[in-house]
Amino acid sequence: MDRRIEVENEVLRRVKPSPEEKKRLLAVVQDLLSKVDSTAAGLGVSGIRAKLVGSAARDTWTSGTHDLDIFIPFPVQKTRDELEKYGLLIARDIAKGADRYEERYAEHPYLNMHYRGFDVDMVPCFAVGCASDMKSAVDRTPFHSEFVKTHIRGMEDEVLKLKQFMKGTGVYGSELRTQGFSGYLTELLIISYESFEGVISGACNWKPGVVIDLHGHGTVTHSESLVVVDPTDPKRNVAAALSLDRFCRFIDACCSYLEEPSLSFFFPEPEIPLTDQQVLGMISERESSFVAIVFGKPDIVEDVLYPQLDKMESSVRALLEQHGFSILNSSRWAGEQAAIVVELLCAKLPDVKKHRGPPVWERKHAQNFISKYKGSADTFAFYIEDGYYVADIKRKFTAAKDLLQEKLAACSMGKQLTESVRQGFRILENEEICLIEEEDFRRSLNKWKGN
Repeated sequence: MDRRIEVENEVLRRVKPSPEEKKRLLAVVQDLLSKVDSTAAGLGVSGIRAKLVGSAARDTWTSGTHDLDIFIPFPVQKTRDELEKYGLLIARDIAKGADRYEERYAEHPYLNMHYRGFDVDMVPCFAVGCASDMKSAVDRTPFHSEFVKTHIRGMEDEVLKLKQFMKGTGVYGSELRTQGFSGYLTELLIISYESFEGVISGACNWKPGVVIDLHGHGTVTHSESLVVVDPTDPKRNVAAALSLDRFCRFIDACCSYLEEPSLSFFFPEPEIPLTDQQVLGMISERESSFVAIVFGKPDIVEDVLYPQLDKMESSVRALLEQHGFSILNSSRWAGEQAAIVVELLCAKLPDVKKHRGPPVWERKHAQNFISKYKGSADTFAFYIEDGYYVADIKRKFTAAKDLLQEKLAACSMGKQLTESVRQGFRILENEEICLIEEEDFRRSLNKWKGN
C-alpha cells in the first residue's frame, strides 16, 4: 500500500468519531435544542427555534472534541437589548443543569457551560434573511453551516484529515492567540480542492496573495496572504485572521509531507517543558542575552488579551531598538502570569554612542548641533566625518534591564495590560528566567532550543 494512503487511513481511524460517540452527541444536542425552544416559550418569547451550528452540525468534528455551538435566533424585529436580555435568560435557565458555566462577552453576551461532558456555547443571534444583512457579527454563522452542509457531502473524511494535519503542524485555530486556519476555512478549502490531497498539493504552489473565490464573486479587495471569499458574504475574507507566518508554515508542512508522508505531521510528539539545566544550556549555546518582562495576567478573554500582548511585544522591541539594542527574536506568553521574552544580541552596551548630526553646509542646523554637543560634559569626542558633524556622546541607558525598568510603563500595550504593569512587574535576565516555573512557559522556550 502507498505510504501516504497508509498514513491517512491511520489518521482517520484515530480521529473519526465512532457511531456510539456520534449517537451520544446527537442525544445531547436534541436535549439542548428542545430545552431552548421550551424555555423561550415559557418566557413568552415567540419565534425561537434553536439550531446547532459549527463542525458538529456538518459532521466534520474530530473524535474527542466535544464542542457544541447552540445558536438562539431572535426575530430581526427584536432590539439588541432584547436579544441580550432574553438570550441570557434562556441560557441561564438551561445552565441550571450544567456542571459549571460562565457568562462571556464578545460583541454581545453569551454563555459557556460544561454540560453532560460537552463544552457548550449558547449564543443569541438575529435570524437575518442573508449573511450580508447581519445585525451582529455572529449572525452569519448559521449561513456558514448551511453552505458547508450542502457542499461538503461525501468529503467529510477529507476535512477530518486536513483538520488533524493543521492541528499537528500548529496552524489550526483562528483565535488571535494562534492566528491560524478556522474550521470553516478548512472546510472551504476542501470544497474548493475536493480532497485532502488536493489542498496539500495546491498549497505547495501558494504564495502571498492567492485568492480562492468559490462562486466567482470577483469582489476581492483584500491584501492578506490568503484570500478566501466568503460564499455567504462576498465582502468578507474568511482567511483574514491567518498570519503570514502560519500561512508559510502550512505551505512548508504541505511540501514536507508530500516528500515524506508521516504520522508525525498529524500527531507530533508533545513539547516537553525545558528543565533549568536545559534553559541554561540554551542560553549558553546561543551566547546571546535573554530578558523577560513578567507581570500579572489580567482577567480578560484571550481574544482581548493576545492583541494587547502582541502590541506590547512590538512596543518593547521598538523601545529597545530605539536605544541601540539589537534584537534577535521575541515572544509573548500567558499562563497564570504573562510575559514578554526578548533575545538580544547583547543586553549591555558601551557607554559611548555615536550620534551623527547635520552636514557642515547646513549652517543653521549645524550651529544648533555644535552648541548642544561640542564641549558638553557628556560628549567624549566631536568631529567631522563624511561631511557630517558627529558627536560621540554618553549613552543614557547601557543596560536593557535598566531601560525597561524606567521606560516600560510608557510603552503602548492596551488598557488592561497597562494596568497590570502599573501594579508591578519583574525584569528577569538570562538564568533568572528559570524563576518562572510554569510548565507551559517552559514549553514555549522550545522555540529557541530547536529540534
